[in-house]
Amino acid sequence: MTIGLIAGGRKFPVLVAQGIKARGHKLVVAGFSGHTNMDVVPLADVWKELKLGKLAQLIKFFKSNGVQRVIMAGTINKPKVMDLRFLDMRAMKLIFRIKGRGDAQILQAFGEELEAEGMPVEPAHLYLPDLLTPAGVLTERQPDEHEWEDLRFGWKVGKELGKLDIGQCLVVKQAVVAAVEALEGTDETIRRGCSLAGEGCVVVKVFKPGQQDQVDLPSLGADTIHIMAEHGATCLGIEAEKSLFFDREEALAAARKAGISIVGLTADQIGS
Repeated sequence: MTIGLIAGGRKFPVLVAQGIKARGHKLVVAGFSGHTNMDVVPLADVWKELKLGKLAQLIKFFKSNGVQRVIMAGTINKPKVMDLRFLDMRAMKLIFRIKGRGDAQILQAFGEELEAEGMPVEPAHLYLPDLLTPAGVLTERQPDEHEWEDLRFGWKVGKELGKLDIGQCLVVKQAVVAAVEALEGTDETIRRGCSLAGEGCVVVKVFKPGQQDQVDLPSLGADTIHIMAEHGATCLGIEAEKSLFFDREEALAAARKAGISIVGLTADQIGS
């Protein structure tokens, strides 16, 4: 099997590449200057650096190297991806074909474009199942009654916002929304929410209803916990089995030190 990897930033594309190679597949990697974690390059059987927005070039590169499945992993700066000045004709047609510009709609349309070329998109976690967040309280400290109330409230609001293709993360305190994730990402959302609501905030990340799990799962890692500790957030709830948990041992150790509770949330668990 020949797998095409669209590699963004941070460590996720490297972990995915390692998982693909461990299963004996050929790995064809497309990266982007200023966005891709270049540690993925030595793992590639074939590597090419492309410019963002050049969809036709990407498809040609993959097809010429016999790619049969595609995986997307890692962060990409969305405003730069959406800059019409840098889109080729095929990418512009894709953008103007969809009704909205939310992440889920764009990624779904992109996946359909690749599938039409005989290269369906696979979920990255197929090669890294241990990264999926387990259900239940993952830390020694259980959420208190007020934190559970905010987790339930945050789940409900997050799911409703997700139907509109808005964010994956929100910060709440005493059933008041302090911040909702936009283009800035999770880390800045936490900083903003805690700066507005003060200590004792609860952070909630959920999978958008109707979202395809091939791309853009909610995620957390040690950096998330360090930022929460720095700004006084006390509890994190993230949807179990629909999210990725990086650096788990380090993150749980940091949570223990800071007194932060982490919960892998499920609909049944919170009474939805």
